[in-house]
Amino acid sequence: MKLKLLLLLLFFVVKTNAQDTSLRVETKDIPNRLAFYAVNENEQDFDVQIKISGTNFRQSQGRPRWIRVPAASKVHLKTIVLTRGKKPNYTYDLLVNDSLSRRALKKEFERIKIKPKKPITLYITDACLTCDSIVNPLDASNYKYIKHLLSEKPEIVDQLKSYLPAPIDSIKAPILNIGGRLFTQIETYDKLLEELNKE
Repeated sequence: MKLKLLLLLLFFVVKTNAQDTSLRVETKDIPNRLAFYAVNENEQDFDVQIKISGTNFRQSQGRPRWIRVPAASKVHLKTIVLTRGKKPNYTYDLLVNDSLSRRALKKEFERIKIKPKKPITLYITDACLTCDSIVNPLDASNYKYIKHLLSEKPEIVDQLKSYLPAPIDSIKAPILNIGGRLFTQIETYDKLLEELNKE
């Protein structure tokens, strides 16, 4: 009994410590073909390998190769040729490895936007002098975020007034909501990242 309990406890500890890879497969219909893509919604690179089995399609018979999928990206993995006039029936196995190999195939990839560790909402006032120093890097980053121009959203201004220490018109920095906390002193993208990565 004690051994079973210990094994069960060990299983739950391993399960909770397992990393969430946030990696999924998307398919795209192409005339007479079906393309498979790996979408990495994580801040870590992975090597992946896909094995497809089923009927009503043809595929390359070569050995499956490991393919590098960079952080916050979408990479083409494989394309199958469909049998004309028949619906393909397929299943796939996706192997994911966080130990990167030098032998992994490095294909072209498409950058995607991912959710940050904490949600980011940016409120821009008319008096904001340093907004570009945060908005431009955020637009160029991999992170999804929400941006509101307060001059166009009076209802949000009314909500924010009760939570801010100073009148909104006097705040020269962007107003940031990071993970449910309001900030009015963050003036650079590096400071934003520092706050974002705090536990």
